[in-house]
Amino acid sequence: MPAIDLQDVSKIYGSVTALDQVSLRVEAGEWLAVMGPSGSGKTTLVNLAGCLDIPSSGSVWVDGVDVSSFSRRELARFRAEKIGFIFQQFHLVPYLTALENILLAQYFHSLADETEAMAALERVGMADRARHLPGQLSGGEQQRVSIARALINDPAIILADEPTGNLDERNEEAVMELLRGAHLAGKTLVMVTHDPTIARYADRRIQLHHGRITDISIFSEADEPQFDEVLSQLWTLRENHEPLSNDRLRITGPLTLGRALAAMAARGWLRQDQDRITLLAEGEKRAGDLIRRHRLAELLFSRTFELRNETELEAQACRFEHSLSPEATARICTFLGHPRACPHGSPIPPGECCPNGLGAAAVSRRESR
Repeated sequence: MPAIDLQDVSKIYGSVTALDQVSLRVEAGEWLAVMGPSGSGKTTLVNLAGCLDIPSSGSVWVDGVDVSSFSRRELARFRAEKIGFIFQQFHLVPYLTALENILLAQYFHSLADETEAMAALERVGMADRARHLPGQLSGGEQQRVSIARALINDPAIILADEPTGNLDERNEEAVMELLRGAHLAGKTLVMVTHDPTIARYADRRIQLHHGRITDISIFSEADEPQFDEVLSQLWTLRENHEPLSNDRLRITGPLTLGRALAAMAARGWLRQDQDRITLLAEGEKRAGDLIRRHRLAELLFSRTFELRNETELEAQACRFEHSLSPEATARICTFLGHPRACPHGSPIPPGECCPNGLGAAAVSRRESR
């Protein structure tokens, strides 16, 4: 069951069609980024998904409930139970302290509990500012309070409308890490942003233009080459008996190293202890398979096509390795006589096809002991 399901939804204000027959499913636990120019329908979509408005036509399902025909009172009760909001303008009550703003959110949901409210502020690093009014807090501090407010009632869905739009780079990163933590805890996030870098935190991005979805991008698939780049570097570092640390790694592409490592840790490929990295079983297997394919490709081009230029050899192997299936890799290995080293002398991890082959991950674990 999806967390949010919009089915042929339109929203019309007078002569203006803000959304035009939009259908969209957001799966439970997914992080969706919504982008588009001003007037494209982003805020309208969030208002409908957040039970702040009802559609002119079509149906809106939230957590398995059709809310399309709810009254204003029913919408208010439902969103208090299911949804947390984070806004660009923070929307904190100016004459209430940070703690009191959290208590107010609790009050409208169920019962105010000061101990729980303080714990929520502590989780976002704001416990020492609990008695301060919003006007005494920086923009980043106010946004962290608004995140604590959004999370205090443990909503299944979090809707964030330009959550970093008013923040500097340092506070932007802190806020995005808090949202990433909520996502890793299983929350469904729908985030409106104009910043493509911020959108990369999401699992998926949609583009809106004139009230219609014009493009959908699945970032997890687009990020695979960067993950492979990091895994290959980690394997090589360990092979050379060098420490596996952040400062030894380099990455190219839209993801920063920190985000790539966090995503890989979430997949169970590695573990981070401060700046030290440990490859886990799944990461070892993927890294070993990558190294094996690359070095076999280098040897194939070197022997068969007599490529000797190292730069060209590396480039051709990089292009070729990503097209190799496990079956094709085994055939190339057999064709080359199950070689032990690439043209540069680096060891090729044996595969299941090799005589007494253990597989790359098993060899790696054996050699590391």
